[in-house]
Amino acid sequence: MDVAPWVWIVTVGIILAMLAVDYVGHVRTPHAPTLKESAWWSIAYVAVALVFGLVVLAGWGPTYGGEYFAGYITEKSLSVDNLFVFVLIMTSFRVPRQHQQRVLLIGITIALVLRTIFILAGAALIANFAWIFYLFGAFLIWTAIAQARAGTDHDEEYTENAVLRLTRRILPTTDDYVEHHMFTKVDGKRYVTPMLIVMIAIGSADLLFAVDSIPAIFGLTQETYLVFAANAFSLLGLRQLYFLVDGLLDRLVYLNYGLAAILGFIGVKLVIHALHTNELPFVNGGEHIEVVPEIPTSVSLSFIVVVLAVTTVASLMKSRREERVGVSSSGDA
Repeated sequence: MDVAPWVWIVTVGIILAMLAVDYVGHVRTPHAPTLKESAWWSIAYVAVALVFGLVVLAGWGPTYGGEYFAGYITEKSLSVDNLFVFVLIMTSFRVPRQHQQRVLLIGITIALVLRTIFILAGAALIANFAWIFYLFGAFLIWTAIAQARAGTDHDEEYTENAVLRLTRRILPTTDDYVEHHMFTKVDGKRYVTPMLIVMIAIGSADLLFAVDSIPAIFGLTQETYLVFAANAFSLLGLRQLYFLVDGLLDRLVYLNYGLAAILGFIGVKLVIHALHTNELPFVNGGEHIEVVPEIPTSVSLSFIVVVLAVTTVASLMKSRREERVGVSSSGDA
């Protein structure tokens, strides 16, 4: 895929413009967005991502267009799993509802920068070490098994990671929020507020999710431009999605199983690709192994869409049945 430098510049410019709209138009005045506001802006961000995919389709053909859409849908579905953790973080830190938009936006901006570094590092590894696909594939299969074992369980308490513990240890922190400020002065001494801590928590938590999602998208496309764009567009709409599905997350009871199936599928796809590009001397004498054909992008995209559709419908049906049983039981009582 030949991507001219000016295309990169325009793409990064669009992403920065979208961030600017969020910073200037949404979070400057603290408020809790309504369901209608969240829905319309979620639609707008998804529309931008889809239009970008159509541009890729028209400019570089159906193969790359399909890879982008498969990558974007996968990243978007994995980002929904992030939201469970975001809810726990917001609850754990008791973030006021009107300030949650700012926390999410700055946390997502941090995540976008860190993911870009991850993507560039991953692209460099792939370009120089073809065997890295074996590691990516094995890691995703292991992650899929762990995800499936977790089932419908989601931790009810948030555990601070090492980055956050180190931040608290180094920086003096106030106990209470000071409106939306990240820093404040107490008796002439500068302190950080819980607002900064929770932003770091959101950004660092997303970085842990990137350990799964970056290898996953590299299993669908090895084009750095598409990997970057799919990640950026999926992250940019995450703030609106948080407020839109905040009350629906508990109803997606089978989401872990769906994500496990997708990650396992991509893991197998990566291992097959690694066999086709094999250069390891202790595997088939360093020769390529092409007994099993590689999985085409169209099959990957179809599998991802079907799994997500089945997972969502099954989850909502189970939640509805449980609600009916609950209503019936309360009526009998």
